[in-house]
Amino acid sequence: MSITSIVLLVIVVALIFYGVSIYNSLVALRNRYQNAFAQIEVQLKRRYDLIPNLVETAKAYMSHERDTLEAVVQARQGAMDGLAAAAEKPGDPQAMAQLSSAEGALGSAMGRLNVVMEAYPDLKASANMQQLSETLTSTENRVAFARQAFNDAVMQYNTYRQRFPTVLLAGTFGHGEDAALLEFEDSEAIQEAPKVSF
Repeated sequence: MSITSIVLLVIVVALIFYGVSIYNSLVALRNRYQNAFAQIEVQLKRRYDLIPNLVETAKAYMSHERDTLEAVVQARQGAMDGLAAAAEKPGDPQAMAQLSSAEGALGSAMGRLNVVMEAYPDLKASANMQQLSETLTSTENRVAFARQAFNDAVMQYNTYRQRFPTVLLAGTFGHGEDAALLEFEDSEAIQEAPKVSF
């Protein structure tokens, strides 16, 4: 074998190892954001399981607020459907948009329920309602942390996938599109500083 053949062989082997390294990194980063989504799924399911208990507790006090309670139940079902679609394809832009929209509807319905509950001091004072509200608040915080971890993992994946020379090989390896962030409809409201007036 000539020196040129040996050098050429070494270069080809190095390129193959580099390609394998890129592929493995893409797979690892995709698995990381899919795992991060699984954490969101766990917390959202926990939240969805708490909502029927909250509604049942409220029913005893708010018998004439049937429309509000039904809206919460329907929004919960829509959010569960959105979560199921997103769980099949974490990072898919359409699935993330569907989940985001369903979560926005649920948040709106829960907001209306909270406003109605303010008119029922006995309900607010109920130990069962206090415990459910506290658990729901804790779960909301966990959802926020899980969503942040998911979005961070998606950003790492997208950044790596878009870098040169990875971008040249990503499509060939089955990573042709960026993963979508999970942004809820309240994202803009959360970004704004609260207004305080006296």
